[in-house]
Order: sequence, then C-alpha cells, then structure tokens
Amino acid sequence: MLDFETCNAARLRRDPSFDGRFFTAVKTTRIYCRPVCPAKHSLTKNVSYYPTAAAAERAGYRPCLRCRPETAPFCAAWNGTKTTVERALRLIDEGALDAGNVNDLAERLGVGARHLSRLFAKHVGASPLQTAQTLRIGRAKKLLDTTTLPITDIAFQAGFGSARRFNATFSKLYGRSPSAIRKLKQ
Repeated sequence: MLDFETCNAARLRRDPSFDGRFFTAVKTTRIYCRPVCPAKHSLTKNVSYYPTAAAAERAGYRPCLRCRPETAPFCAAWNGTKTTVERALRLIDEGALDAGNVNDLAERLGVGARHLSRLFAKHVGASPLQTAQTLRIGRAKKLLDTTTLPITDIAFQAGFGSARRFNATFSKLYGRSPSAIRKLKQ
C-alpha cells in the first residue's frame, strides 16, 4: 500500500495513473471513491486510504455512485459488458446451450435474455444460439476428421440433441452430409 502523502497528493490531482492502485474512503459520508472521482474533494482529515475496493467495503464504506470504484481498472467490471459476453462464451463452450436455453444462460449471468442477445449482437455479431451452433459444428467437424465414431455418436458428443438435427445443420453449412465429408477424407 502506498503511503498517506502519496495517496493524498494523487487524490488532490485526480491523477489517473493511480486509478485502481488505492481507494479513498471519506469518514463523514461513509463512501469510498477512486482517485479520479469528479466529486468535490473532502478535507484531508476526513479521508483514509485502502488498497482495494473490497478492503474499503469491509471497513463499512459504500461505493460512490459517480466514479463507481467497483469498476476500477483491474476489476472484472472494468471491461463492462465484454466481461458478460466472455463469461457467456465460456459457458456456451462448456455446453450451456446444449442442454439449456438462452433464458437459462441469461439467468446464470444475471441479465435478461433480450439484453444478452443485444450484447452478443454488439460484441460477437451473432446470437447466443448461432454461436452455440457454430461451436457444435466445429466440435463435430473435428470428430469427423479425427475419429471413426459413428455419425450418431458424433452428433451427441458435439452437443446436438439428435442425429437428424446434426445432419440438417451440417448439410446446410457445408452443402454435404457428414458422411459425404467423411468419405472425402478416406
């Protein structure tokens, strides 16, 4: 943790190079802020400094609504909606949409299904279902190329609910059935 004088000087300058390195807690308001907070400076005698937002909260302070210290650099919230999309992509890759639906995924992420779809459109350029479909097809193609498993087994291992759906999706994308693709490899 930085010393009091260094933190105080950085707070008074609103120095962005210290953003996320310490947090200012105001004893009179019981609020903690980032060093770049645009709010009026508190008297030096009324402030104390903490190395993390969690430490300030543990001491009984609540986050400022102007500078949102819980979103300081190096915090997951700093990335904003991108973090939600990254978490969703990780869950989709683990099969969250193979067994569930977009509403279930959105609930796990703490957002609404419509909001999740908007985030995917913005950050991925495709819906969560389209993304899951692409991942399933990729897994299936890899299994087709690297194994001798029956097509039905590949469909289920890749995350498809039925061999029929797998064949239809695969044929639509590649213009050939999975068995035709496999024959080309032999």
